[in-house]
Amino acid sequence: MTLEQRNIIVIDLKAFYSFVECVDRGLDPWSTPLVVADKERGKNTIVLSVSPFLKSQGIPSRLRVKELPDKFDYIYAKPRMERYIEMSTKVIDIFLDFVSKDDIHVYSIDEAFLDISSYLNYYQKSAIELTEMILRTINEKTGLGATAGIGDNFFLAKVALDIFAKKEKNGVAIIRQKDVKTKLWKVAPLSKIWGIGARTEEKLNKFGIFSVKDLALSSLQFLMNNFGVMGEQLYNHANGIDESDIHEKYIPESTSLTIGQVLFKDFNKSNITTIIREMCDDLSERLRKENKKAARVSLYIGYSKEQGGFSRQATLLNATDETPKLYEALLEIFSNHIQDRPIRNVGMSFSSLTNSEHQQLNIFEDQHKQIKSRELLFAIDAIHQKYGKNVLLRASALTEDSTAKERHEQIGGHHR
Repeated sequence: MTLEQRNIIVIDLKAFYSFVECVDRGLDPWSTPLVVADKERGKNTIVLSVSPFLKSQGIPSRLRVKELPDKFDYIYAKPRMERYIEMSTKVIDIFLDFVSKDDIHVYSIDEAFLDISSYLNYYQKSAIELTEMILRTINEKTGLGATAGIGDNFFLAKVALDIFAKKEKNGVAIIRQKDVKTKLWKVAPLSKIWGIGARTEEKLNKFGIFSVKDLALSSLQFLMNNFGVMGEQLYNHANGIDESDIHEKYIPESTSLTIGQVLFKDFNKSNITTIIREMCDDLSERLRKENKKAARVSLYIGYSKEQGGFSRQATLLNATDETPKLYEALLEIFSNHIQDRPIRNVGMSFSSLTNSEHQQLNIFEDQHKQIKSRELLFAIDAIHQKYGKNVLLRASALTEDSTAKERHEQIGGHHR
């Protein structure tokens, strides 16, 4: 089967987090002013999702609690990531009732691509009919709502979903190659298109390119000269071309490990080191779990109230997976660049990763102590893996400045 003959569908779970919260409470998502946000964290807390009712009232799905208009009596639902993962898994199980796992590409917790090309004859249905059948099954088995886009390839399916599906009564839109000029080319502004962000749109606008048609009729060489490899992708997408294959699974090679957090009070240069040490503990453990060593560390500090910050890196003499050595390098960066300002953001990364095949000993230190020190780290890792990270913590975790215990009880920075 050629790429042009495929039937790719992309299914999106509507207002996923808020829909789950409404379903679990027995509430109608279409008439309930529900907001998924941990209000206890303060007015600056980011809203993760709003109900379809609130969306219909013009409230965006991403804003801060303080930006919510006063005209509704909101129901606040604290994020429950384990529950959302559980429901997402149930939906994927439904997909597997219809197609093989090789024909599914999970794009995010609430969105997935399916190649239904080889199943239409089996089900004796058109692409739209089979898609509607899958959406009905999702609703019947989980109570969730969903929309879908259908296309000859990934890109056309995604455009059909993002721009046209919401306008269809059945929640399903379709774009074929033959529809590119009549449907795709009319789309503007360009940031509506999958893969074009605000900066790329601004740069394209400076060249007089404001719609997808403008982009499609541009010179390929001009786009490549100004946007590099991305220029070719922009040109192809604008002409409805996308040769991505759902069956060619991409497994990215880890080139760095990162961790970060937004703090819910101002820290200063004295007590922030507790946070840096705790984050280094967690990231170092991830490093050892992946059997890697890092030769470069980076530290980001963001000051409160948009007062800027800094991001700096340091290269180690020898790659290591040992927490004390990594923390020492981070602390040196911190000491050299920190200013006496309130701090609200901390991030760090370990990069230039190599496989951890052996321990390199320092001839100027006691070899026995070096070996025992590393063995202790792996022993702590094993305890954490078996019993949880909060079963064994630094004493500093009991102080009011620590965030370790709370972070370890979260998934993706949110409550389980």
